Amino acid sequence: MSKVTLGLIQTAVGADPKANLDKAIAKTIEAAKAGAQIVCLQELFRSHYFCQIEDHKYFALAEEIPGPSTEAFCKVAKDHGVVIIASLFEKRAAGLYHNTAAIIDADGTYLGKYRKMHIPDDPLFYEKFYFTPGDLGFRAWQTRFGKIGVCVCWDQWYPEAARLTAMQGAQILFYPTAIGWHPSEKEKFGERQHSSWETIQRGHAIANGCYVAAVNRIGHEAPDGGPGLEFWGQSFVADPSGVILKRASVNAEENLLVQVDLDLVDTQRTHWPFLRDRRIDAYGEITKRYLD
Repeated sequence: MSKVTLGLIQTAVGADPKANLDKAIAKTIEAAKAGAQIVCLQELFRSHYFCQIEDHKYFALAEEIPGPSTEAFCKVAKDHGVVIIASLFEKRAAGLYHNTAAIIDADGTYLGKYRKMHIPDDPLFYEKFYFTPGDLGFRAWQTRFGKIGVCVCWDQWYPEAARLTAMQGAQILFYPTAIGWHPSEKEKFGERQHSSWETIQRGHAIANGCYVAAVNRIGHEAPDGGPGLEFWGQSFVADPSGVILKRASVNAEENLLVQVDLDLVDTQRTHWPFLRDRRIDAYGEITKRYLD
C-alpha cells in the first residue's frame, strides 16, 4: 500500500480525565470512519497539561502501559482497522514515571512503547519533576499501513532523535505535542516561537527524506490559577521535501486528515541522497556534550 491517510486529533482538554479519554476515543473513531488509517493523539491528552506546576497530586493521573487506556484503544484499533498512537503518563514503578507513547497496530495488537527521551525543565514546562528520561532508545514499528517512528514534543527540537528514528526505516515521524505560548510573551515572541517549532520539524522531513506529522492541543489551560499556557494548535503534516501538506487551525478542534504517498520517501531519498552521503566516519564526537 503506497497511499495512506493520516489522522491528527487536535482538541481542547478539560479537567476530567475520563471525559478526555472518552472524547479521544470518539474522535479516533470519527477519524477512522472518515478514512484515517493511522491516527495520532496529542501529548498527554487525558489531562490538562499539569507540568505547569510541581505538585505530587498529579502522579495519581499515571497508569501502567499496557493498561486501561491501551486496552481501550486496542479495541478501537481492532474494530476500525486503524493504527493508533496514544500519548500517556506511564507509571512504571513506585517513584518511576515516564512520558510515553503507545503504538497499536490496525488489528488491535499492542506493538510497544516509546518513552520520551528529552525532558524539558522550563517555566510552565516542569517535566523533570514528573518524568524520568526514556531508556528504550529511538524506535520504529512496522504497522499495517507503513513503518512509523514516534518521538514526543521536546524531542522534536533534536535532529539526532529524528535521524536515529529515520535510520531504522521510519517513513513517517509522528510527534505528539503539547506546546503553547506564555500569554505575557505571545505578542513579542509568539510568531517566532511558532515559526521555529514548525521550521525545525520541516527540516527533519528534509534531512531524512520522510514525512513528519506533529499534533498539538488547543485552548488556554491554567490548572493552578496562574497565567497558564495558550496552546497554539496548528497541527501539521510535512512531506519529505518539507512542504506543509495541511495545517490545522490555531484555536479550533479538528481531525486533520492528510493522505500521503509512501513511495515518495524512496523517490526523495534517491534524488536527495543525504543518507548515502553521510560521513559516518567523521561523526564520532557527536556523542560528546561539547567540544572545548
